Amino acid sequence: MDKATDFRRTVLVVDDEAVNREMLSAILEKDYNIIQAENGREALAQLQSLRERISLVLLDLLMPQIDGYSVLESVRKDSELAKIPVIVLTSEKSAEVKSLQMGAADFLTKPYDMPEVIIARVRRSIELAEDSHIIQSTEKDILTGLYTKEFFFEYARQLIKRNPDMLMDAIVINLTGFHMLNELYGRTFGNTVLQTIASDIIQLANEAGGIGCRYNADGFYLYMAHHWNYDKPLERIKFHLSELLKETEIHVRMGICQGRYRANSLEQRFDCALYACNSLREHFGSAFAIYDDKMRAQEFQKARILGDFAEAVEKKQFKVLYQPKYNIQGKFPVLSSLEALVSWNHPEFGMMKPDSFIPQFEKNGLIQKLDRYVWKEAAEQMRKWKEESGTIVPVSVNVSRVDLHDPKITDYLLFITKENGIPPEQFLLEITESAYIEESSVITDSVKKLRAAGFKIEMDDFGSGYSSLNLLATLPIDALKLDIGFIKNIARDKKSYYLVQVVLTVARKFKIKSIAEGVETKEQLDLLQKAGCEIVQGFYFSKAITPEEVTVLRKTGVKF
Repeated sequence: MDKATDFRRTVLVVDDEAVNREMLSAILEKDYNIIQAENGREALAQLQSLRERISLVLLDLLMPQIDGYSVLESVRKDSELAKIPVIVLTSEKSAEVKSLQMGAADFLTKPYDMPEVIIARVRRSIELAEDSHIIQSTEKDILTGLYTKEFFFEYARQLIKRNPDMLMDAIVINLTGFHMLNELYGRTFGNTVLQTIASDIIQLANEAGGIGCRYNADGFYLYMAHHWNYDKPLERIKFHLSELLKETEIHVRMGICQGRYRANSLEQRFDCALYACNSLREHFGSAFAIYDDKMRAQEFQKARILGDFAEAVEKKQFKVLYQPKYNIQGKFPVLSSLEALVSWNHPEFGMMKPDSFIPQFEKNGLIQKLDRYVWKEAAEQMRKWKEESGTIVPVSVNVSRVDLHDPKITDYLLFITKENGIPPEQFLLEITESAYIEESSVITDSVKKLRAAGFKIEMDDFGSGYSSLNLLATLPIDALKLDIGFIKNIARDKKSYYLVQVVLTVARKFKIKSIAEGVETKEQLDLLQKAGCEIVQGFYFSKAITPEEVTVLRKTGVKF
């Protein structure tokens, strides 16, 4: 690292005699920042508040209030303070052995008549302490020449300690699609790409007074002085990569957490930079994103959402609403079933729609607990309606791919339907098209068991992904649910309407019931009816409504 970033170390001088403190300060102040303490109590307070800055302690042993031995004992018990070397100051030879046994790095005898010896011992003790910390980590990544992640954080903390007031930016750099480069061109070529990026990072670090590391296979950290123009380093990396890759293969993302967030720990700042970097997942070029208060709020909300889940279940903050489905093939539309949809009445964020929390639960497995909550609520509500009217309205519930990996899912669903007196065929299960496609063998086996137990399966979101009509011939389903994106243009685009006609025709041939969601206009309804769609749902008929509104709907047919 160049001299511009080799910030002055801080030395704490502890002695109850002012003349001794001033003498040592005069000897060392040319090379070090000096702070003073006149007794052991004050010394410990300084160590606690400035532990990240202090590089060495010069400690007198004989002092009032708290003596040097007590300070040494306190330092030894604190794992972080124990990393700071202590040189004891004494005129008693017998004290030297005891202090060394208690963890002192060295000793200086009074009077201080050889300044050059003091300077040499201070410098050597600091170097030995820093080297011992650094050597504990494997210093360099063999492939790129960058620091390893462990060493990087150790050295970055030293930079912070030496110059705590300098604004430093935490930067994450990631090359998306790197695994495909390895597959297309081989690992040797992939290594060359990584070395090219690393070379630019090293140069940037040297220019800006910082350090860089390789934190995973294709990701890098850079810690450097605050930089306002991030286009320049990004363009430099992209330019050098263009000598190896086609323009369409270069996707460099950079996330920045600026120095103003230095109140966070170093690890947290890089987590923030990574969050900003990941916000560019759908960006297919090269770009950077700066972590800001909006991202901070989003991150806070996501953390709150996950942290508040258990309490939300316990206090029944999740509210299950029901959207009516109508059979439209008769003279008049007839209520045929309901879809259970969940919202969250959060005490701070208010009523939250499913898309604001379900994706988070899907990522960490909480979706399985939420699904079971909804299933139980829906089954109990079906029982109440049956008790009120003597008849059952079928209800469809969502089943996540995580649920389908649970070998006990069939037993659980049979238990809650039996407990509430509901025939399994009236408790409809919606499974997304993407679940079938991504893990077809696992999902198919699970679905077959559910169908054998009497449950009806609806393929949800058909048309939202890479739909194939071949799925209708090969997968075990009882109903096909056309995604809203599939039908939204049928009233103004003949090709969209013809495509819907084809899908509905194939579904009829395989005796698969058809459902269209997101129907909002009379024109869409008429076209779907003409094309042979059996069931529709959407705002044209009703929004999702409360259980009480469902009761009114069943009695009066009122439109909500």
